[in-house]
Amino acid sequence: MLEWMTLAWNIVGVVVLAILALTASSVALAGFGLDSLIEIGASVVVLWELSGTGEHRQRVALRLIGVAFIALALYLLVASTIALIGQHRAGQSSAGIAWTAVTAAVMFALAGGKARTGRALGNPVLSTEGKVTFIDGLLAVAVLVGLALNLAFGWWWADPVAALIIVFYAIREAIHIARGSASDLGGRLR
Repeated sequence: MLEWMTLAWNIVGVVVLAILALTASSVALAGFGLDSLIEIGASVVVLWELSGTGEHRQRVALRLIGVAFIALALYLLVASTIALIGQHRAGQSSAGIAWTAVTAAVMFALAGGKARTGRALGNPVLSTEGKVTFIDGLLAVAVLVGLALNLAFGWWWADPVAALIIVFYAIREAIHIARGSASDLGGRLR
């Protein structure tokens, strides 16, 4: 149920964010839309993994989630760097602020639910995907702060700088999956 809720929210979010990003010419909102696409992919992976069992299926699912983290980090690194170098000044977006605030609350609630459920089921894939959802919530907060600072103070650089913070977290989680989760998973399944 948590994955279906995440999937539905992010499908709606992609449409909303595309409209908001085009209206405000916002790199941060466009990046957040891409994050929503990655979250959709991660949810599909978890739904696929939950529909079957086996060590191979869990390993593949964990790798796919790790790839999603890397894709998100690379996109945010490139988009933020281009925005900073080009001094891209996005328009102000009150609707973007409202959407990212609500999305942050929803994503943090879903991430907590996935972490608890993943632990209760002993499912490392669901627990790991909960981290993807948590990052989605963090990114929503970063975009929210960037949009709010741009609106309040005209600080055009705030949203790409905030997005760079998420790059670090996404890379850290991808490394954790690659190094720790795969070996942890093998130990639990033996």
